[in-house]
Amino acid sequence: MIYYASHYLQAYCSGFNVVHYVSFRSMAALLSTLFLSISLGGWFIERFGDFLRSQAREWTPENHRAKDNMPTMGGIFILLMVLLNALLWCDLHQSVVWAFLCCLFGFGAIGLWDDVSKVMRRGGISARQKFSLQCLVAGLVAVYLYWSGNVAPSVVLPFFKALQPSLGLLFIPWAIFVLVGTSNAVNLTDGLDGLAINALLPNFATFSIICYLAGHAKLAAYLAIPFAHSSEVTVLGGILVGASLGFLWFNTYPAQIFMGDVGSLALGGALALMGLLSKQELLLAVSGGLFVIETLSVVVQLASYRYLKRRIFRMAPIHHHFELLGWPESKITVRFGIISLVLCLLALMSLKVR
Repeated sequence: MIYYASHYLQAYCSGFNVVHYVSFRSMAALLSTLFLSISLGGWFIERFGDFLRSQAREWTPENHRAKDNMPTMGGIFILLMVLLNALLWCDLHQSVVWAFLCCLFGFGAIGLWDDVSKVMRRGGISARQKFSLQCLVAGLVAVYLYWSGNVAPSVVLPFFKALQPSLGLLFIPWAIFVLVGTSNAVNLTDGLDGLAINALLPNFATFSIICYLAGHAKLAAYLAIPFAHSSEVTVLGGILVGASLGFLWFNTYPAQIFMGDVGSLALGGALALMGLLSKQELLLAVSGGLFVIETLSVVVQLASYRYLKRRIFRMAPIHHHFELLGWPESKITVRFGIISLVLCLLALMSLKVR
């Protein structure tokens, strides 16, 4: 709304022309989302907290029983803040904005169903149901990306500017894999107060920068990266950074609310889509290395127990392993956040090392 209002107001005050710049709107959207999230977050918890309580996750350390009846589904609040600020700051004539919001809310709806099932029946939807629905949402997004022409059906290999193999129709299953894999990886990481959102913050910031660079023809040419129609996604990235910071205000240790699957699945899908739209999805394995480690720890643990009848870690995902080693929850969160920040900086550096 502000974006469109500025078109009329600039006739009376030339200063409103600054709203047309993606860089300005990204920073303004970040600040407005942060301000609204902090201002309304306490009210949301007080008003709806009693209706959004659930038990701590299964297969967690015994001390997590103390988190029973903690308000959850804070992802609903995050999504509402993203939607409101997207309507305020984004160019709604661009189809990529609506595709992004549909992806975010599509994955969020799956998580919401799972969270509500846990509250109502003390058990979420089955893994098969969840995976099938994720593939359905990701498939619709992948088909849009392929047929819209906004994204080239190719894969850009980090560090090698000349290697950009075209996938053709295979781009659709590739995009589904990236979307579903990232969404589930973030979901697995969401196990301690502030852990997932601390890891997501530098990733959203990193891919906001990447989307801006890839969507700017001169900067993309200078860095020898493919030009992509991703500039408007930078505004959405700024909104996600602001929403994440605002949620962290209430989710930091000791947490007042958890994001739940509605938040982790949605934000993971949004991060993956930023990677796909900027044509740098392989950099997700670098910047999101923490999510990769968390996922691999679960895979290794399951494989080891099934075939060797022994466990590699005391408990998986790996953040629970460190918890059982005696690390305080806040220390794990901060140290993992530092690791995530370092990995994001390495991902940004790789754009120049080509």
